[in-house]
Amino acid sequence: MPLRKRMIILPAALLLLAALALVWWLARPRQAQAPRLTLYGNVDLRQVQLAFDAVGRIRDLAVREGERVRKGQVVARLDDQRLRDQAQRAVATLAAQRNVLARLRAGSRPQEIAQARAELQAARATLVNARVSWRRQRRLVDSGFLPRQDLDNATAALRGAQAAQERAAQALSLALQGPRRQDVAAAAALVEADRAALALAQRQLADATLRAPSDGVVENRILEVGDMASPQVPVLTLALRDPLWVRAYVGEPDLGKVAPGMHAEVFSDSFPGRPFAAWIGFISPTAEFTPRQVETSQLRTELVYRMRVYVCGPAAGLRLGMPVTVRIALRDNAAGAASDACR
Repeated sequence: MPLRKRMIILPAALLLLAALALVWWLARPRQAQAPRLTLYGNVDLRQVQLAFDAVGRIRDLAVREGERVRKGQVVARLDDQRLRDQAQRAVATLAAQRNVLARLRAGSRPQEIAQARAELQAARATLVNARVSWRRQRRLVDSGFLPRQDLDNATAALRGAQAAQERAAQALSLALQGPRRQDVAAAAALVEADRAALALAQRQLADATLRAPSDGVVENRILEVGDMASPQVPVLTLALRDPLWVRAYVGEPDLGKVAPGMHAEVFSDSFPGRPFAAWIGFISPTAEFTPRQVETSQLRTELVYRMRVYVCGPAAGLRLGMPVTVRIALRDNAAGAASDACR
């Protein structure tokens, strides 16, 4: 074959092969794209207004706005000198009452019992002497040697000695028996009351330290050092990092396609191409009009249902109010547990 003819046939064959390849590419069966639902919403999270459960002047604020805090971290303190004094006083009062109770439970000391016995012996001796004196005085009065008044005085002395002996005998009996059960019970009740007062004073002292209830970010410092704090006035606003969710809205035609527990992905313009794993946690049972901040291609007058799409873990970078897009695959996406969605 002449060289010139071969140079004409070869490009024509190449063009024919290219055309056949193009026809095959266009005619080949394509895999259908999995259907998915696209929703629009905003990042939402819980906010906590931190306030002291006490009244006092703020001595220290340990965090600034935008600072991350951990659960249990100290964020503020009150001037607690007055509360410390009250707690120390409660400690001393409880110790004193405990000693009173211990003394009552121990009963009378041996020395006290011996003293009561000695006093009874002395009273008996006095009574014996009073009786002898009374007999003598009666004989002398009957014989006319003494006036009647002397016998009356001796009678009064005898009666006084008898009463003194009875009083000493009862004192010895009380010393032997010890305190009454009612006195011990009353002292024990006072110990419990003082223990409760001490616990209250210690609780009030602990309330002078404000701690973060959970991991979060300080959004606002409402009060400053030197301000008077009270339970009614918040000191800080804390945005909790976990849980973090997206407030989205689904239209009534798509309501039957979604269910709590389905997997989802959250996209933000701030992180293009980076999906955040999520799952549907809540679908409102009541309808409402589409909020103004949700931009969809549908009419705003349509009724929608509010959804809460939880983001798996504290997603770094997603901030309160940030507009995001939620994509939910509608095929092979059965409702399951939250742990399955976050794997």
